[in-house]
Amino acid sequence: MDHHGIPLKGLDVKIDNPDEKGIGEILVKGPIVMLGYYKMEDETKEVLEDNGWFHTGDLGYIDKDGFLFVTGRKKYVIVLKNGKNIYPEEQEKLIDKLPYVEENIVFGYPKDDDLVVTTKIVYNKDYVEEHYSNMSEEEFKDMVWQDIKKINSTLSKYKYIKKMILTDEPMEKTTTAKIKKIAEIKKAIKEIDDVK
Repeated sequence: MDHHGIPLKGLDVKIDNPDEKGIGEILVKGPIVMLGYYKMEDETKEVLEDNGWFHTGDLGYIDKDGFLFVTGRKKYVIVLKNGKNIYPEEQEKLIDKLPYVEENIVFGYPKDDDLVVTTKIVYNKDYVEEHYSNMSEEEFKDMVWQDIKKINSTLSKYKYIKKMILTDEPMEKTTTAKIKKIAEIKKAIKEIDDVK
């Protein structure tokens, strides 16, 4: 993992409902937690259990030395029919390393009462024109798919990316330049459905 664990001082942390790898939602309790929330009573009620634990919406685990590692966001987890959990951030980081990729999301496309792991990749138009100008659109798409297959070969089989949307249109962003992931996933699912 490329980020280091966070040592926890003055904060109680527990992992809610951990899976077999010890990954679950990170709950925190302590004086720091309440500072940001004391003016926002409704929001506070929503995220706190009666006994003062704060639901962060982040997933992670605590290692044997007591360091906390964050693995992703709860709302983006892809839960397969066989009960396996996929944390898309893992694949997204790998796809981001491809030189022509501007941004990408990985999500579960609903099909036959299960989910198909799918990526939507926005490529950098200038980079592609500069480096792959001799390729047809089809050839470029094939090359990208080969790169995805290489990424798959480094992952457990259930995490394999099986579907891909390729575009040069930037994704919708928040004011802090983060991808509006839920909106983009809905859009991508519709795009796939429209093709069929």
